[in-house]
Parts: sequence; C-alpha cells; structure tokens
Amino acid sequence: MAHTISGQVASDKGDKTIVVAVQTRKTHPVYKKQYFVTKKIMAHDENNEAKLGDKVELVETRPLSARKKFKLVKVTETAHVKHVEPEVTEEPTE
Repeated sequence: MAHTISGQVASDKGDKTIVVAVQTRKTHPVYKKQYFVTKKIMAHDENNEAKLGDKVELVETRPLSARKKFKLVKVTETAHVKHVEPEVTEEPTE
C-alpha cells in the first residue's frame, strides 16, 4: 500500500501544484520533551481543486518532477477564507 500523509495547503500559486505543510510530533532523545516539526511538501493537483488553507490527503507516487513525489487524493476539509478584493483609490482630477 502507498504511503499517505495529510496536511494543510500552504500555497496553491503554481499550475497543478500545491505546497502542503505537514506537521509531525517528535520527542527529544535526551530531554523527552515533545515538539512539532513542520515540513513543506510539493504535490501534484491535476484539477487545481485544492485552495489555500484546505486540509488535504496525499499519496506517494513516482517522481513527477524534481521536487514533486506526492499526488493529491482528496480535499478532506475546505478552508473558510473569503476572497478580498484590493481597494482601488482614485485620485481627484483637476
């Protein structure tokens, strides 16, 4: 069975490419304190369906490019981020 991971979309700016932030918990070998480590993974999104902030599930696949080795399986939870239009200010004409 293929290796699956889940994370949150950190960037969706590329065409058919998303960057997913995957958070794992590690334990320090000496002090036994637990801490989080975040790793950014590039993944292939064929239909550009994942948006910024979505929680997604990825599956390991053959290398699709130099940095993409995962493929989007599904969007498990959508982000509730509304799109904000930039304000246009007009200067008065004389």
